[in-house]
Amino acid sequence: MTIQILGSGSGGPFQGRNFTAQLLRVEGEVYLIDCGEGTQHQLYRFRSRYEKVKQLFISHLHGDHVFGLMGLITSFCLKNRIETLTLYGPPGLRQLVEINSTLCGVRYPYPLEVIEVDPELHQKVFESPLVEVYTLPLEHRTPCTGWLFREKPRQPNMRAEKISEYQMDYPSIRAVKAGSDLVLPDGRVIPNQELVLAPPPPASYAFCSDTAPSERVVRWLEGVHTLYHEATFTNEHLEEAAISGHSTAAQAAEIAREAGVGQLLMGHFSARYKDVSVHLEEARAVFAASYAVEEGMVYEIRKER
Repeated sequence: MTIQILGSGSGGPFQGRNFTAQLLRVEGEVYLIDCGEGTQHQLYRFRSRYEKVKQLFISHLHGDHVFGLMGLITSFCLKNRIETLTLYGPPGLRQLVEINSTLCGVRYPYPLEVIEVDPELHQKVFESPLVEVYTLPLEHRTPCTGWLFREKPRQPNMRAEKISEYQMDYPSIRAVKAGSDLVLPDGRVIPNQELVLAPPPPASYAFCSDTAPSERVVRWLEGVHTLYHEATFTNEHLEEAAISGHSTAAQAAEIAREAGVGQLLMGHFSARYKDVSVHLEEARAVFAASYAVEEGMVYEIRKER
């Protein structure tokens, strides 16, 4: 599982930062999280392969997280898309898409579905063969939900030398990967643990933007491999953060520490900060494994805690 940062700024495209958008990859599955203005430009700029996106998750309807949506889904029309695209987001998302589509005369040659979620609930809203996606109620000035992606447990891998040694056929391999021991024609039983390699632990990624620091979200983040948490301000502007429903770098780090996550990725930086060295200083004083995201960078989610 990897996450590519397409935008890390808030409020405007200042200081070389774009609006919020991220591309999550889980093997062959690709998910887009938020779609701020200019997301298409970023996808092309970083040569990001996004054609396999089938699900798009919108946190809330503030412009810096959603104004790129109509351009992107309209561009899919020009690419002869036929696969269904499903949009997940808070109430109002369907109206936003329908009104803009009607006014602009957009007709979609592919099925477009909009699923509005309850931003006050923590619940599973999507499931694929590889991942489950849950909502994370956040604290902002408008209904806002974070997104929690959890890989499903994988089957163990076969030890290649054991397949040859015991001349295992496909039904036997399938049974062993499902947990069975191997019974040989002569009656000998080969224990399952001698035949397989344990799979890596399932990875997990949580996206929390925009939000004031929220204690209730901590319990849902416990043990997450990687947390992306907004850090719009530094402690110098603590009062402004509280008024606007945002967090400081230190507050984001405190959430990461309390939840016991593997690493913290910070973003959604205010345009007033030319660099984010103070963000890093404040966060690492609380939680050492804190990082300020850079646009275009791809971060590995599976990181040892």
